[in-house]
Amino acid sequence: MSKPKSTLSRRDFLKTAGAATAGLMVAGPAIAAAMGGTGTTEARNRRIKGANAKLNVAAIGIGYRGADIINEIYNTGRVKVVALCDVDPESAESRKTIAKFPKAKLFRDFRSMFDQMAGDIDAVTVGTPDHSHFPITMLAMSLGKHVYVEKPMARTFREAELMMMAAEKYPTVVTQVGNQGHSQANYFQFKAWLEAGIIKDITAVTAHMNDVRRWHSWDTSIGKYPPAEPVPEGMDWETWLMARPYHDFSHLYHPGDWRSWYDFGMGALGDWGAHIIDTVHEFLELGLPYEVEPLKLEGRNDYFFPQASTIRFRFPSRGSMPPLDLTWYDGADNIPPLPDGYGEQEVDPDIPVSIVNSDEPSKLAPGKILYGKELTFKGGTHGTTLSIIPEDKARDIAPKLPEVPDSPSNHFENFVNACMGEEQTRSPFQIHGPLSQVFSLGVIVQRIGEKIIFDRRTKQITNNSFANALLAGEPPRRGWEEFYKR
Repeated sequence: MSKPKSTLSRRDFLKTAGAATAGLMVAGPAIAAAMGGTGTTEARNRRIKGANAKLNVAAIGIGYRGADIINEIYNTGRVKVVALCDVDPESAESRKTIAKFPKAKLFRDFRSMFDQMAGDIDAVTVGTPDHSHFPITMLAMSLGKHVYVEKPMARTFREAELMMMAAEKYPTVVTQVGNQGHSQANYFQFKAWLEAGIIKDITAVTAHMNDVRRWHSWDTSIGKYPPAEPVPEGMDWETWLMARPYHDFSHLYHPGDWRSWYDFGMGALGDWGAHIIDTVHEFLELGLPYEVEPLKLEGRNDYFFPQASTIRFRFPSRGSMPPLDLTWYDGADNIPPLPDGYGEQEVDPDIPVSIVNSDEPSKLAPGKILYGKELTFKGGTHGTTLSIIPEDKARDIAPKLPEVPDSPSNHFENFVNACMGEEQTRSPFQIHGPLSQVFSLGVIVQRIGEKIIFDRRTKQITNNSFANALLAGEPPRRGWEEFYKR
């Protein structure tokens, strides 16, 4: 097969994708009911065999981040790694994981793994590129397997919608999305400060990730996809692509640069937004925006993400909470305005460094600023706690700050404990799904370069038919349609 020579035209895309998007209209709840009902929170915690039993886990994606995930899951001391699956098992990174778990059965294709040993697997970890999260997760859930999937949970709005519906259909399946800040200090601090009335009346949020990214040095006048290169020996390239349109192999896609391309990843927004915006989105009950506008797109092209983006998401009032504008900044030099008294942004040593292939230090550490009618807060990423600025305000309110409980378990322990029926996951699909959809809407405006108006009730973009078709994305490649029919 030959690679696509250029991007799909709007006319062709609308013909093929428009019908698929229609399933996201107001009939959504009816579809969910037909899929098996909503289930209950208690029913999601399926108990595993007995108090002393171990959880049988299969790792799908075993290099780089996938290796980190399965190692952390294993370190809970409560699991047995029974299977390893990776399309590139001959890579140096995969071989490290294989050597650590020599008794685990090895597969290249997750479908073959489930065909051969579904009965021996209780849960799976999914540490693969964004575009492959959806089919792997949908098959695992349909087989009753608990799922820990790296963030963002899906690449498109429709995929996230279908995954949330599947979580309702299979209420005994435990789900967890890998934004580990949901099990760290900021999660519990934000909740305690909100309940105590310290965080209130937030009208604007600035979120920023200003580190150098892989694609910042690429030629933005690109006119076609990268030229074909030989597929690495032993790699299953067809399965790596999964439902995406065919592309010839390139080192600019695999092993790490897939996040840079619209066809496979969600850029800096999907990568770091989950670690920066997560508590704001959950505890301020933002849901979905009604308007998304690109205020700045530097180096926009049809293939990979802009060199810098400023995107404003507008959310309506929610109960007693006022309307809120959330503005996202990415790009090395795209620094947001900082409020008086901001001070220095400390970098938590436990947070992974985000600079890629660069010795240039970031001009501003990733983080967020919350503007309330009375107080302003600044925070970092992942589990970094908030502080009140300026310092004199912080001193005045210090006596009123509530005690913040410690986390009872880290994010991986939380997942395993939930699979054992002892806890509930803190970032299940029902919580993270709408945030993933917010990212999808942001990516759409990065692609089209125009403001979109979003109907929160029908879940449709009302002012741009091409953008509306992008909610579903291109139809799946032949052989992968089944995953999109559930």
